[in-house]
Amino acid sequence: MEFDLQQSTAVLERTPGTLRALLAGLSPAWIDATEGPDTWSPYVVVGHLSHAERADWIPRARLILEQGANRRFAPFDRLAQFRESQGKTIGELLDEFARLRADNLATLAGWRLTDAQLGLEGEHPDFGPVSLRQLLSTWVAHDLSHVAQAARVMAKQYRGAVGPWRVYLPLLDR
Repeated sequence: MEFDLQQSTAVLERTPGTLRALLAGLSPAWIDATEGPDTWSPYVVVGHLSHAERADWIPRARLILEQGANRRFAPFDRLAQFRESQGKTIGELLDEFARLRADNLATLAGWRLTDAQLGLEGEHPDFGPVSLRQLLSTWVAHDLSHVAQAARVMAKQYRGAVGPWRVYLPLLDR
């Protein structure tokens, strides 16, 4: 599938509601579950998505669009959510994520991006030149990856409980 801003926005708009439907009101047994040491729980995933709303997608897109002398992205702290989420409930994190996402999508819509703008580049600290189109595509894939991650972590909590049906549930062994 080629990048399409309207189709991308349709996915990005749905992520907060999808996570709210999946996680709101659940017990810590679900929210804090992990796949083992050094893995993320659904709670951590939501915190990470909120941090990315503040520090990644729109700030980097703005840097690309400005086309200033310095188009190099600041490194992204992939672990900031552990610090930023302390003391917050899952409900508070879901609310924060929804608010940040709505603000960012309003900013994105306000830019009325052209095909030429989508081709503009910034410089990623690890990957080098990347286009705005690639950044926005990654935003969508990132969302979907983390929605899948949260669901996978939750499903794995019943790995042993499903008995012989495990053979039909390959997700439980990934």
